[in-house]
Amino acid sequence: MTLRSLLHALIVLGVLIAGGWSPSEAADNPQQLKFACEQGATLSCVILGMRYYSGEGVKQDYLEAETLFRKACDGGDVFGCSPLGEMYLTGTGVKINSDEAVKSSKKACDGRWADGCFNLGVMYDKGRGVKQDAVQAAAFFGKACYGGRAGGCFNLGVMYQEGRGVKQDVVQAADLYKKACDGQHAAGCSNLGGMHAKGAGVKQDDVQAVGLYKKACDGVEPIGCFNLGNRYRDGIGVKQDSVQAIKLFRQACEGRVAQSCANLGLMYERGTGVKQDNNEALKYYRKGCDLKEQKACEYYTGLKTGRR
Repeated sequence: MTLRSLLHALIVLGVLIAGGWSPSEAADNPQQLKFACEQGATLSCVILGMRYYSGEGVKQDYLEAETLFRKACDGGDVFGCSPLGEMYLTGTGVKINSDEAVKSSKKACDGRWADGCFNLGVMYDKGRGVKQDAVQAAAFFGKACYGGRAGGCFNLGVMYQEGRGVKQDVVQAADLYKKACDGQHAAGCSNLGGMHAKGAGVKQDDVQAVGLYKKACDGVEPIGCFNLGNRYRDGIGVKQDSVQAIKLFRQACEGRVAQSCANLGLMYERGTGVKQDNNEALKYYRKGCDLKEQKACEYYTGLKTGRR
């Protein structure tokens, strides 16, 4: 179950409790939820659907979750439309169906539910179920951002940074990355860190960049770990620390950041911050090469053949 879906469940649960249900009735008794759902309480359908989706308190059953979300959505409940659209968009437990994803997400977005708008943004951005349209994608990501979906702020920030679907504006991009980062979107923190590092759209500030990269890395964003590792390796915005750089490059490499694998290989080959070990170097060069990092392939071949 995604964090956002969990938030859905908690919001809905809060509504039920506010309406007179006790926490045990609302959250711990699937039979009461089922009864209420059958009596037309669509919010109960959504909560029970969430439980079948996650396997919490019941046997996980995506098809049952889909049935419950659909019942709620058909009953006009946007809380049900949003996860229904997401299931069809991602193919989670059901066959991918772009038409169904568009229809359900539109109902949710029209009901001012940010996740539905976000899903529509993704579909217009990628041309899935609709004609590809960057302008429409930006508009829907904007609605999602305004509605509190941090991922909408992030995606719109990328579009402003690239000038795709909107007029390029790095100041606006930085502002949107900040909103995403403040909303616990780790990639938003990483991108904002990059803008502080370059002085693009914000004041150049290496210390600020380091703080943002750390926040991104702590949020399990591998690129943030990679960028932070570079800062520790080079002593930019932070005291130089090769041992810490090694740790961060390893985290990023495990997160499939190819350049980080190459950097880690170099540090093993040179014995920087770690005991010199050509076998370890070759291992990380090979991993970087498998992830399509050309330099890692060159380093691997050079070390393997004794040309380095």
